Amino acid sequence: MRAPATPSLTSGLLTDVGRQRQGGVNQDAALALDLPQGGLYAVADGMGGHAAGELAANLALDALSQHYLDGRGTPPARLAQAVQAANIAVLRHAVGEYVGMGTTLLAALVDRGAVLIAHVGDSRAYLLRGSELHRLTEDHSWVAEQVRLGHMTEAEARDHQWRSVVSNALGGEERVRLELYGLPTQAGDRLLLCSDGLSSVVTDDELCALLARPLPPETTARLLVNAANDGGGPDNITALIVDVQRDAALPGYALPARRDDGPMYIDVLLSTQRGNSLMTYLLLMIAYFTLLGIMLLPERRTVIGALGTVILIALLIGQRVTQRRRAHTPLGTPSASLHPAAPAPAREHSVTQPR
Repeated sequence: MRAPATPSLTSGLLTDVGRQRQGGVNQDAALALDLPQGGLYAVADGMGGHAAGELAANLALDALSQHYLDGRGTPPARLAQAVQAANIAVLRHAVGEYVGMGTTLLAALVDRGAVLIAHVGDSRAYLLRGSELHRLTEDHSWVAEQVRLGHMTEAEARDHQWRSVVSNALGGEERVRLELYGLPTQAGDRLLLCSDGLSSVVTDDELCALLARPLPPETTARLLVNAANDGGGPDNITALIVDVQRDAALPGYALPARRDDGPMYIDVLLSTQRGNSLMTYLLLMIAYFTLLGIMLLPERRTVIGALGTVILIALLIGQRVTQRRRAHTPLGTPSASLHPAAPAPAREHSVTQPR
C-alpha cells in the first residue's frame, strides 16, 4: 500500500519473499500513507502459516490506517487505538483454518516535527542521525529477553534456534500490549522500519553503512533487501525508509516518554496518555474561572482579566519550555556509527530486480 509522500518527507519501501521461504508467499506487508502534516508508516510480519500470516499482516495494516484516519483525540491516543483496532481485526479472523495466526506491527507516525513509534513484536525501527544509527525499539521476543538479562549475547541471539519466537504479537488476546513513545525529528534524519528478515541477517554496522549512502529511499531499500538476500535470505524481508527533508515545529501535545518496563496493555497506556492532558484541562479551568469572575464581579473585571491572562501565559510558556527540553533529550548510545577512516563494507550490494 503506497501513497505519495508529503514535500517534507520522502519514503521508499520494498518487501521481498527472501531466498529460503517455500511456496513464494510473502507474509510481510508495509504501509506508507500521506497525511496533511506528515505520514503514517508501518511494517507487519505475519505468522501462523503461509496464508494465515499473509492475511494477518494485511488485515493489521488495513485496520491501522482506517482507524487512525477515522479516530479522534490526540495523535498518540489515536495511534494506540488504531493498533488496538488492528489487534481486534486479526483476533476476529483467527478462527477455523486461521486459528493461531498473528502478526507483529511496527508503526511510525510523523506529525510535524516529531515521530511517534508504536511497537508490537520483533520488527525494528532505527534512526540514522548524522553518522550514528540508533535502535528505537527493543524486540518483544524470548532471545531479546535473554540478552537483556545478560544470559545471551547479541551474536548468540542472532543465530539461536528460537530467535523467531516472539513474546508479544497482534491476535494473541483482546487487549493489545504495545510500546508507544515520541521523539523530535530533525532535517536529515533517516528512519528505517524493517522486519526481522532484515535485522536478523544484516548487522547494525552494515545497516548504518548502507543507510548513510547518499541515495534515494527507494534505492536504499533495494540495497538493504539485497544485503539480506546475500546473507542467505532465510525469511521474508521488508525495508521501509523515511527521510525527513526539513525541520518543523513540534506538535502542541506532549510526546509520550520512552519507558524501560516493556509493552503496556492498551487501557493502561491510554490512561497514562490522559494523564498527560492535565495541562489542557488546567488551562481551560483557568480560562473558565477568569470569565466567571469577570461576569460575577464586573467592577473588578480588569484585575481579574489581567490576573487570569498572566497565569495562562505563564503556564503556556512553562509548557513550551518543557517541550523544548524534551526536544533536546539525547537519544542515548548509538547501536552503530560511521568511522571517518572505516573501510567500505566487505561486500557490495547491487541494485537488482526482485528475485
